[in-house]
Amino acid sequence: MTFRLKIDPDRCKACEMCIAVCPKKIIRFSEKINKTGFRVVACVDEDSCTGCQACALVCPEVAIEIFKETEA
Repeated sequence: MTFRLKIDPDRCKACEMCIAVCPKKIIRFSEKINKTGFRVVACVDEDSCTGCQACALVCPEVAIEIFKETEA
């Protein structure tokens, strides 16, 4: 089972809470800057994501969603 993170770059405020709670440490700052001037986070290794949803639960801006991908 594979999980995918969808991060809304325009909602991200670079608070680092998702980075702090990720048990796999796969969320980091990207080089992308959003329209409000914040450096956006990104998942650097989605294959390692366990789907725990900790990042989505702590995000104060509700900028992260996690989806389960099923193999067809």
